Amino acid sequence: MTVDRGLPGLIQQGEDWTDRWLSAAAHRSEQFARETAAELTEDRLTALGPSLGVDLVAVARHARVAVRRANLRDGMLAVLLVAWLVPAVLLVHRARHEQPVGPELLGLLGVLAAAWILVLVTEHRARTLVFRVIDGNGPPPDRLAPPLDPELESRLREQARTNVLPYHEAAERTNPFVGSGEMVEDRVWQPIDISIPAKDPAGGGELTIIGFDVVELHAFVAREMGNIAGLEGLQTGNRLYVRGSMTPHAGKELLPDRLSAPRTTVPEGLVEAGLTRPGLGMRTYLCLEGVGQGGRVIVTMHLRARVRHPRLSWEVTTHVVPPLRDEFLDVRRLRRDPFGHWWSLWRLATGEFLPALFKVPARLWRRGRGRALRRWRLWRARWAIGKQYEEFDYGADGSIRARAAVGLRLMEFSDTNDAVDFLQRLRQGVLTATEQFLKAHHIDTTSFEQAQQVINHHSYTFHEAITGQGFNFGGHGTVNLPGTGPAPGQGPGQGPGQGSGGPSPSPAPAGP
Repeated sequence: MTVDRGLPGLIQQGEDWTDRWLSAAAHRSEQFARETAAELTEDRLTALGPSLGVDLVAVARHARVAVRRANLRDGMLAVLLVAWLVPAVLLVHRARHEQPVGPELLGLLGVLAAAWILVLVTEHRARTLVFRVIDGNGPPPDRLAPPLDPELESRLREQARTNVLPYHEAAERTNPFVGSGEMVEDRVWQPIDISIPAKDPAGGGELTIIGFDVVELHAFVAREMGNIAGLEGLQTGNRLYVRGSMTPHAGKELLPDRLSAPRTTVPEGLVEAGLTRPGLGMRTYLCLEGVGQGGRVIVTMHLRARVRHPRLSWEVTTHVVPPLRDEFLDVRRLRRDPFGHWWSLWRLATGEFLPALFKVPARLWRRGRGRALRRWRLWRARWAIGKQYEEFDYGADGSIRARAAVGLRLMEFSDTNDAVDFLQRLRQGVLTATEQFLKAHHIDTTSFEQAQQVINHHSYTFHEAITGQGFNFGGHGTVNLPGTGPAPGQGPGQGPGQGSGGPSPSPAPAGP
């Protein structure tokens, strides 16, 4: 128990920190706004990856506002460009025939001035909304943009409570826990002998073992983890992970219509079936998800109990979603004083209004082509599924939050230590809960105590090597097994499937 000393409070990050910066980024980056709007609001066949710690409704609302504002600007610029062509043709005609010019030149200058004003006003409106969104003392970001279709918003809100996740087929070979960030640990803990009954503390021999199954074990750990680990706001729950191509075989509860996207929630019985009788490409994991202050860092642990008499083992995979990349926080460099604000707008409009005006046909063409391609791919996929009964991959391949994060090796000092503390508390909490569960079922814990010594030998660090019993994660993502070194031709900074830790790419355009 802690003592309340009545000390003054320091500045805290709001719980909606990530929501505010991602919403603001939609008004700062047209590409991000369009890709986000397409992924969250357009018709689709594939599942959405979980964006942990993010209010998708708020982000989607602001992305749509930003897209509509950009569309309005480009539509008006297209009209201005047509209006510019008329006096431009007349001006050329009069110049070739050595006729005096006057109104034509004024018309050209008037159109250019209108384009300059349009670019300036559009950016001013965007920045005004950005400043309101990132104001921690202002309304929540979802209240600063008009609502979407109620059915769409309901579907986006369900993403925060999803208990099933179809994942992309390619992820099976690397990391099926899409949207959970970068993997830190993937191992099976030392097996525990659960066949030896505990001694009766009152004397008189041995106690009778109380039978159990993995569903009971998962439920006990999920129920007790919050208090044991001392992690406020820890979210726990079972989640069924399904390979994308196996989604139709999971039943109508997950995919009632093969021509629509999978559901985000399924009956609990189907989730528990993935524990007791896992199918081909269908397994249930206990997901422990902890979101740091303001959603800056997200730590997840995926657990799966393996009970094969007489031994119990835990399959453990941990991930970290680092903070947002700097490009999502560049609003901090915008000047907010009146003179600086309008001076920066004047410079931006002066430098960009000509490209904005004369390149608007190319932008409209690319945008229309991209929209037509997405619709064609979606129609083609539905036609292939409905007419040719073609197998389709319904799996998600990532999430907006994970793609917007900085590289794991570029995390700041405090964020790294917070993540390490979170991971260690999760691991110790699982071990403590497991010990309590075994004792409650009258099972001798000698084997557990021996296994615990091996498990606790592992420690977490993101800036240097991640080492543990039986494996080694090198300082730059290399993975070495006992008695082996880096793969041939692979330097110390080149791990399989790993980059140099640099910034991640921007979100890719949404699939069908």
